[in-house]
Amino acid sequence: MATSGAGSLISFEGIEGCGKSTQIVLLAERLRATGREVVISREPGATSLGSELRKILLDPTYDPDALTELLLYLADRREHRRLVIAPALQRGALVLIDRYVDSTWVYQGFAQDEIEPSLIERLNRLVVGDNWPDLTFILDCPVAVGLERARERNRETGAEGVADRFEQRHLEFHDRVRQGFLALAKVEKERFRVIAADREVETIHNDIWREFSLKYAIS
Repeated sequence: MATSGAGSLISFEGIEGCGKSTQIVLLAERLRATGREVVISREPGATSLGSELRKILLDPTYDPDALTELLLYLADRREHRRLVIAPALQRGALVLIDRYVDSTWVYQGFAQDEIEPSLIERLNRLVVGDNWPDLTFILDCPVAVGLERARERNRETGAEGVADRFEQRHLEFHDRVRQGFLALAKVEKERFRVIAADREVETIHNDIWREFSLKYAIS
């Protein structure tokens, strides 16, 4: 595993309600037990500016087009990289991120089919520099399962009947998001690990830990 001054960046991707946040916490707890510094982050919303952008991006009263969405997400990502990711990696920390560069390619690119993927790639690289993920977990589950989990989460948090702008989109959009992530995994097999996320939480965690251990040669 990376030593001090050369941390590692691990991103978690997937459709709405796939269980990313839960799995990030479980992996972080297990890694911290080994004595490693672990930083948990997310996009959008990891910085003060990002928090304000998150409110706009997820507010269903707004309806920006794909390019506007892209630029707002990139602004959030630039601040995230500058203030959170880069400093943590320089300390030698493990950074676990709930959504990162691949979500932009899928949500604003593949799923909406309005922006050239090559443009998104160039802008992503411009914004994050060399802070690219070392490992990316795609938590894959059927769209119906993910959206039901998202609704259950809203019920548990007292937000029943409230869905963010992306949760409100039609099933076809969410299916395209799922297919977009799976397409990425086929192209870049070295970085991506696809994990079946329609199973018990502990089973999913054990699969993630096994893949993580293989990547970083943990016995």
